[in-house]
Amino acid sequence: MSVSPLSVRFDEKDMWVELSDGRTIGVPLAWFPRLLKATPEQRANVEISLVGLYWDELDEALPLAELLAGR
Repeated sequence: MSVSPLSVRFDEKDMWVELSDGRTIGVPLAWFPRLLKATPEQRANVEISLVGLYWDELDEALPLAELLAGR
């Protein structure tokens, strides 16, 4: 079974990604300076695909494989 991201949300310090297998992973925003500095509106403007997350306006791409590996 392949895992894909379903949704993404943010709190003050972390990004939370809900996965198709029921897991939710959290990663520190400090790992992603562009997202850390972005406005809530910019963060909300995310494209979710089978392989990861992409913010066109921020030029930020996060492959799911790297998030799962903790990179």
